[in-house]
Amino acid sequence: MFSETRRFSSPSGALLAYHHQKSTVPARGVILVCHGMIEHSRRYEPFAHVLAERGFHVFAHDHRGHGETTAIDAPLGRFAHRSGADLVIEDVLAMRELASSEYPDLPVILFGHSMGGLIALNTVIAVPDAFAALAVWNSNFKAGLSGDFARFVLAVERMLKGSDVPSSILPRATFDAWGRSIEGHTSEFDWLSRDPDVVARYAADPLCRFDASVSMWMDVVELTQRPFRTRGIHTLVRTMPIHLVGGGKDPATHGGRDVEWLAQRLRAASFRNVTLRIYREMRHETLNEIGREEAIDDFATWLDGTVKTPALA
Repeated sequence: MFSETRRFSSPSGALLAYHHQKSTVPARGVILVCHGMIEHSRRYEPFAHVLAERGFHVFAHDHRGHGETTAIDAPLGRFAHRSGADLVIEDVLAMRELASSEYPDLPVILFGHSMGGLIALNTVIAVPDAFAALAVWNSNFKAGLSGDFARFVLAVERMLKGSDVPSSILPRATFDAWGRSIEGHTSEFDWLSRDPDVVARYAADPLCRFDASVSMWMDVVELTQRPFRTRGIHTLVRTMPIHLVGGGKDPATHGGRDVEWLAQRLRAASFRNVTLRIYREMRHETLNEIGREEAIDDFATWLDGTVKTPALA
């Protein structure tokens, strides 16, 4: 089991709730986990245990507006009153400093799922030298016209009712639509996984049942568009190992095609160490899907080839 929830004061003003799993063998690296939207870090406990058995210390924290993390300007469902995207990135960097203070001689790999992948890539762009490698799973950076439309809709909602109330439009265009897209669905959350136990646990989890505010949606759109709108990816070293994963039946990434698009964009920008895996039958939550053992083992194998640091006690 994860240890009890720990607390850490971020320079952003948030009191971050996090969990730490120590490696059970001589450690080779540290992995920071960025969770997805409307969930929390404790859901990554089984993943952390597998990584610990492969020689990695794992830190997983709750982002602002999620889980047990608290901040004056970030109630459940909101990153911050303003500049939420930047503050979320600042929190990840604070966790990186915490992890490095405990394990100063080990490389740090940043892992993000879905919204967490958006945060992870933007964090690496912000401080390229802070991480040895990056893993982005089930994330959609191909905003295009839909991203511009989302910005417009959210701006209208903000004008009419403010930014600190739930968006009534974006959930219908995303979560609700994705749920309806699953043939024969019996739950609104079937788009997450084919495993009914996973879906049932998610539906019953009070920390996965809240509404994202207009401002949080605006911050998520910003995280989606920023890397390519600002050409931020060009700050990264072209040899950085990047591991991309998608699901072939994931409606949030158009069946993994948006993950393939990201790989193509990175390779076109001369990134030479991009690994792409699309698991054809999987939906959105690869780590909670039927067959997740294969995906996790593939990730561990990628780590074996990426982290060259000699084993340390």
